[in-house]
Amino acid sequence: MKAVVLMLVAVVAAASYLPLIRREAWWIRVFDFPRLQILALGLVALAALVCFRDLRAGSGALALAVLLPALLIQVHRIYPYTPVAPKEVIAARDFRPEETLALFVANVLMGNRESGRLLDLVRAYRPDVVLLLEPDAWWEERMRALEASYPYAVKDPRDNRYGMLLYSRLPLVDPEIRFLVREGVPSMHMRIRLRSGAAAWLYCIHPEPPSPTEAETSAPRDAELLIVGREVKDRDAPTIVTGDLNDVAWSYTTTLFQKTSGLLDPRKGRGMFNTFHARIPLMRWPLDHVFHSNHFLVAELRRLPAFGSDHFPFFVRLAFRPDVATVQEEPSAGAEDREEADRKIRAGREAERSGPPPAGD
Repeated sequence: MKAVVLMLVAVVAAASYLPLIRREAWWIRVFDFPRLQILALGLVALAALVCFRDLRAGSGALALAVLLPALLIQVHRIYPYTPVAPKEVIAARDFRPEETLALFVANVLMGNRESGRLLDLVRAYRPDVVLLLEPDAWWEERMRALEASYPYAVKDPRDNRYGMLLYSRLPLVDPEIRFLVREGVPSMHMRIRLRSGAAAWLYCIHPEPPSPTEAETSAPRDAELLIVGREVKDRDAPTIVTGDLNDVAWSYTTTLFQKTSGLLDPRKGRGMFNTFHARIPLMRWPLDHVFHSNHFLVAELRRLPAFGSDHFPFFVRLAFRPDVATVQEEPSAGAEDREEADRKIRAGREAERSGPPPAGD
């Protein structure tokens, strides 16, 4: 039993301290994801160290000295995404319908064939914008049922798990499909005309995840996020960035993206809204995101029911209130952050030149 507890402490410590290394190898970055699970294992190990007498001295004391900082690291990362933390985005109380923009974001899982369940959810929640990630030609055909209600669309179905379909009730201005880092991994960039007449930039992204079967490092993903972040910051205009980032809300890269872009996260102070994995309750974390500039308040935030994919859909209703921009403080990047963003973008472009094409291409 003593050996088992000490081994558990070692696993928790390794999983907590390795992500502090700012390197992009997948076997390091993978520990950014299950922080809640690592914390739970750490609390089990802590209880064992306290309860078992033969672990209260010697190796047990050393294990405790290693374990406690590891637990603090996990709590520090997770805390902003709990309901007891301060809210980063003000809740919209009084707003007019023409001020709102509702987004429905769902990774459909390319091999999933439950299109009817997805369409039922879209019809039930009636979003203004529907963004679907991972669709192939089969999904594009099934989603034509949306076109009567969503007259504006941008489509790039693919069989490599990086396709995108976007449907909108609101006019889209100069929509563009771009490949920021990797060929075969598109992103969508456009302005969307709100009912009030105002326009906001909309970026839809789905970079590669760091994994032994996708990208050996997180460099392409990190670079794509930070390229978008810099473009957003330079424009200094009402902006929304959404998609499956293949990164968790509390990672160093996502935090750096927020600092680089100045965008806000409406989940902070409200909850984690874990969208992956829909089929494995004990292994869930927030992969699908909506970030926005300080011109918006949040009116509604939901994780919607599963529909057959390995992701839950994510629903966000924002209220465009540019008068609150001076009240909501946006994140900012210091000199060290800017240097790290430079390094990550260079690393991502180098990985693109040397790496294989995305799976399925």
